[in-house]
Amino acid sequence: MGVSAQALRVKLSPVAFHEPNDFESGLNAAHKDGADALLVMAHPVTFTYAGLLAKLATLNQLSAISPFREFAESGGLMTYGASNLALHRRAAYYIDKILKGTKPADLPVEQPTKFELVINLKAAKQIGRAISPNVLARADKVIK
Repeated sequence: MGVSAQALRVKLSPVAFHEPNDFESGLNAAHKDGADALLVMAHPVTFTYAGLLAKLATLNQLSAISPFREFAESGGLMTYGASNLALHRRAAYYIDKILKGTKPADLPVEQPTKFELVINLKAAKQIGRAISPNVLARADKVIK
């Protein structure tokens, strides 16, 4: 168990997903094991199937968070991650520079600077979780 998890007295139980067919059995097993939360890691498969993961997390009464806005928009509890809109704007900036002759190797590597918190209150209600007003006030978007 990680040091941070130990300090918070949180038990971590990794669930490996190799393909979308593993989602249901993995989340069912996590729920039966006593899990009450799910952290969805950034991966092309979890992005592509964000809606399915959100649905299964809700069915298993798991408070779930993902780095992808689409997760909360498709029924997941919440997301916190880099703004895709801001990332795409920066990508357009880089493409413009490259098309004008700048060598890609000469462009600096950047970290995201804009992050979004999206909370889905419908999902919170479905799984019986209350979201504090302080957290709601910090959200960039609240889905009602």
